[in-house]
Amino acid sequence: MTFSADKSILYKKFYREIYRIRRVEEEIARIYPTDKIKSPVHLSIGQEAVSVGVCQALRPDDIVFGTYRGHAMYLAKGGDLRGMIAELYGKSTGCAKGIGGSMHLIDTNHGIMGTSAIVGTTIPLAVGYAYGLKLNQKDSIAVSFFGDGAVDEGAFHESLNYAALKKLPVLFVCENNLYAIHSHHLQRHHSDNITERARSYGMPAKRIEDGDVFKIYDFVKATVEKMRAGSCGPVFLECVTCRWKEHVGPCDDFHLGYRSEEEVAAWKRKDSLSSLGSLLESDIRNKIELAVASEITDAFKFAEESLFPEPERLYHYLFKE
Repeated sequence: MTFSADKSILYKKFYREIYRIRRVEEEIARIYPTDKIKSPVHLSIGQEAVSVGVCQALRPDDIVFGTYRGHAMYLAKGGDLRGMIAELYGKSTGCAKGIGGSMHLIDTNHGIMGTSAIVGTTIPLAVGYAYGLKLNQKDSIAVSFFGDGAVDEGAFHESLNYAALKKLPVLFVCENNLYAIHSHHLQRHHSDNITERARSYGMPAKRIEDGDVFKIYDFVKATVEKMRAGSCGPVFLECVTCRWKEHVGPCDDFHLGYRSEEEVAAWKRKDSLSSLGSLLESDIRNKIELAVASEITDAFKFAEESLFPEPERLYHYLFKE
């Protein structure tokens, strides 16, 4: 099978990014029971295509805000892997100096303004940042990632209304994995209408149901070009997806009874990583996979060898009159 040069490059990029995120999180899941990782982890396994599709369409100076399930977004936007793993280990070399953990990843050098453990809180922050971009006549954009549970928060509605009112350059990305912890989307909402809610505030909204990384990338690329040209205000993107693991932690959770193994198996059968892998020659895949393995080994070694913060660090970053 042959492809154009541009498509071949894109396939390799997408495969590398999704494979890298998948392997990082599989290694986190492997290490987690040892208690070396000092914070809870909310894994993105199964959802990687959303972050990769969005972030590959962004520029380095675009800004992203995320949730506690933010590993995929952080890595897809270029976040430092060493800093991320050291942060999970609670080490002083971590991206938040070892005091934030898995749910508070940040790398401002790569446009990652932080993730939050509280549902919906980064949505208004992204809107505020987008307002600043508009005031300063920048052509960068802000992106807010959040789950379907966040659409029940008041801040979600206030933020969408304000963004539409001011025609702000912000892309709202709802990673709809159908569950807020163990509560199904349709147990919380009368109908399956998240995009309709966004449209009611006066902005374009699109739903991508199959987790196709190419559809996500194409839509975001076209959208951000319109935003940069000033011909488009805020836009809402709902990506239906699936987290393969439990809400928090490295295990399966089918014994809890809120979802079935077949539901997740159906998503695994259309896994973007497998689909992308089939588009590449085996020697290309092997080269990518070996490079990723080396990078992951280095990152975990770095975390293991780094020091914990000094006790005096407890007194840093405190509010003081």
